[in-house]
Amino acid sequence: MKPRAVVFAYHNVGVRCLQVLLARGVDVALVVTHEDNPNENIWFGSVAAVAAEHGIEIITPADPNGDELRAAVRRAQPDFIFSFYYRHMLPADVLALAPRGAYNVHGSLLPKYRGRVPTNWAVLNGETETGATLHEMTAKPDAGAIVGQTSVPILPDDTAQQVFDKVTVAAEQTLWRVLPALLAGAAPHLPNDLAQGSYYGGRKPEDGRIDWAQPAERVYNLIRAVAPPYPGAFTDVGNTRFIVARARLVPVGASASATLANLPPGLHVSDNALFGVCGDARAIKISELWCAQDGRPLVITPSQFLQLTHSSRHS
Repeated sequence: MKPRAVVFAYHNVGVRCLQVLLARGVDVALVVTHEDNPNENIWFGSVAAVAAEHGIEIITPADPNGDELRAAVRRAQPDFIFSFYYRHMLPADVLALAPRGAYNVHGSLLPKYRGRVPTNWAVLNGETETGATLHEMTAKPDAGAIVGQTSVPILPDDTAQQVFDKVTVAAEQTLWRVLPALLAGAAPHLPNDLAQGSYYGGRKPEDGRIDWAQPAERVYNLIRAVAPPYPGAFTDVGNTRFIVARARLVPVGASASATLANLPPGLHVSDNALFGVCGDARAIKISELWCAQDGRPLVITPSQFLQLTHSSRHS
């Protein structure tokens, strides 16, 4: 008889990992996912759409602690529970409804970067590697035994979305590789030494505010970590808000660095190009700068930037 599962899932990792379970012959009896938030930029795939294509029952409870959810999981009679980028912690009594275990895919190399938005934090902190981990679920987040991991590189100019795309593939590969042993009851359960990592909280759009007094590498990492489709790193000049959508760190010793070295930290135009000068006198060349007009972002040229900031500073 096929192993039976209830799957809690959302986002691209949820889509790909749900498809892995189906490809490996798991009987997915129920999918629990989220209603898309109309105020959120939905740039990722739909778990609900995949489940509907396969005729799987779908529910979208707002509260994972509700009795309706427990009743639905009990009716499904799962052997396993899987969570793939579902945004709520699952109560211990819900996890206990799966006699053969509950497992989660997390977007880091646990025990590093436990908690929220691990890919964004890894880019922000200048890491050169991250990955995906399949681990046992416990009452404490991202703390259960490790079943499998796959690492991916973070290149110096990678944005968080580019890294997240790699992590999605790593999640799929990890689950595909480990699932046969897990279903057979023979998968390794390795220690998850929490002392070797840290827990990180969620990030808000306001956390994308650029402090130009910081070193250029730190500013550049922030730009990469929250670049669109995330809300973006931003700076205010007068009454005008600008979002740095795409940029690159100017190499030490480049001619642009010498030209800008004596300018104060902040946004500047030099040779008809936009730059951000940072606290260590290094510069970031900005290839795409946005300004919100009528509620939508517009790409701003260097000359438009000068016009906007002149009028903003004198308004």
